[in-house]
Amino acid sequence: MVTPQTIVFIHGLFQNPKSWEKWQKYFEQQGFKCFTPAYPFHEGEPDILRKNIDSNLRGITLRKVVGSVAHIIDTLPEKPILIGHSMGGLVVQKLISMNKGAAGICIDSAPPAGIFSFEWSFLKANLPTINPLKGNSVFLPSVQWFHYAFCNTMTLEQTQVEYDKYVVPESRNIARSSTGKDGKIDFSKPHRPLLFIAGEKDHIIPASLNEKNYHAYRDKRSKREFKSFPDRTHYICGQENWEEVASYVERWILNLK
Repeated sequence: MVTPQTIVFIHGLFQNPKSWEKWQKYFEQQGFKCFTPAYPFHEGEPDILRKNIDSNLRGITLRKVVGSVAHIIDTLPEKPILIGHSMGGLVVQKLISMNKGAAGICIDSAPPAGIFSFEWSFLKANLPTINPLKGNSVFLPSVQWFHYAFCNTMTLEQTQVEYDKYVVPESRNIARSSTGKDGKIDFSKPHRPLLFIAGEKDHIIPASLNEKNYHAYRDKRSKREFKSFPDRTHYICGQENWEEVASYVERWILNLK
């Protein structure tokens, strides 16, 4: 296949397009045309979004996120490479299943419906978001939660810096809906190439869960790969030495056939 020169970066929960600023610059310097769409009601500077929480977030589901990104992809001149982090990784899987991308890179991907982990860190980190007792309230995580779920190898002081730069309020219903029909994938279907990347020390999406997701795809003719990076957390895309991960992704893209 001719390698597409267009990349669509898809952010995860508690983030918005600003979280991709380093990766966007990196890949633009390699000659790619990059797009960083926001989930509905996620556009803007994170500090302003935290101070002015939009009540419209309460109604956002995974289906609406996938639909909004698919709409943007449909305006592009070619099928792009899709790169997603966390819930963005699941969005990538959904879009690949819809034949919207030339290939997909799923980094610390949230799992499709039916794929689960009983690791304590997964349960502890995810429960505050999906907590049914919180109704449809918008969730603005604490720095302490962000430290445990995303930045667990950093100091709390380092985490605060990243929190201030990038964390946004979030819909609880995106995560909740991902466990039902919105998050279903037909793993038996042929699909475009997929790369699954895991962080060895990820608390909220354990590496073992990413590997289980990778193994769920069953079509023998379809290309898929799994790579785990040692000492990386859920903050793998912003963590120190993020360039190593970006370089690996770039080489994988350039080797697509």
